[in-house]
Amino acid sequence: MAEQRKAPDLRDITIIRMSEHDLLEVVQIEEQSGLSRWGWAAYYAELQGANRDLMLIAKASRAFIIESGPIAGYIVARETAGELHINNFAVRAEYRRHGIGTRLLNRVLHEARRRKANAAFLEVRSTNHSAQAIYEKSGFKAIARRPNYYSEPVEDAVVMSLVFE
Repeated sequence: MAEQRKAPDLRDITIIRMSEHDLLEVVQIEEQSGLSRWGWAAYYAELQGANRDLMLIAKASRAFIIESGPIAGYIVARETAGELHINNFAVRAEYRRHGIGTRLLNRVLHEARRRKANAAFLEVRSTNHSAQAIYEKSGFKAIARRPNYYSEPVEDAVVMSLVFE
């Protein structure tokens, strides 16, 4: 189990574009977070496309957590036809509840606005109330439910959207 030294100071977290060198850690975070599996090849393919600027990582400038890699979290989104879709988003367990997820989300939403996107969409597990709270805090609203959307375990998805003003 990771031993926590102290809570990270958000000033010590840097948000940068994801690179192929980050993918092993990103996949590790994906697996630890219980997200639907994308895997290395899918992230790599996404990095080759026009939306690579919407693939971000949060990196700790200093080591706050023993036995943890330097990537605290990541977000992967795609913008098409004026709509942003958040595909994958996770923060390592030992870095949660320190505002890192909010910073990642706000940064990708800022980039979507800069690209003149009209709205943002995402699906989230119906039981993932902490993620839903982060999205709601950023202005997202639940608009639909997709029955049995997720597997392992089978679970409904809540579809959320944010219309950019």
